[in-house]
Amino acid sequence: MVSDIEAARDQLLAGGADVSEVFHAGAPGAQFEPDGSDRVSGRAPGAATYSSFATFRDPDGNSWLLQEITTRLPGRIDAVETTFASRADLASALRRAKEAHAEHERRTGQADENWPDWYAAYLVAEQAGTDLPT
Repeated sequence: MVSDIEAARDQLLAGGADVSEVFHAGAPGAQFEPDGSDRVSGRAPGAATYSSFATFRDPDGNSWLLQEITTRLPGRIDAVETTFASRADLASALRRAKEAHAEHERRTGQADENWPDWYAAYLVAEQAGTDLPT
């Protein structure tokens, strides 16, 4: 599971891995078909979470499937524990929080001096798959 399929793919390529192009399923379960049939090139329409993939093989010949998850579905993560798999995952989450907070300030018409608490609430809610602050 990765939060940015393109960044993960680029990182694997930089490390010398033979990675497939990013794809999404053209039919249910197509991401699991070893022959690649029913796979559609590119990210899922609308960058739908849980729906973009890439595959690669490790040096031992094991096949791996990367899945992009940008927003957790409710109940998929413990709401009291927020973790990030990498520096890039955290940076990406902070960028999303920044964009959402800018919209919040536009809506309220004033600067939010309590932005650290707002960011924290946003990051935890996003990971937990609960309603995001507005």
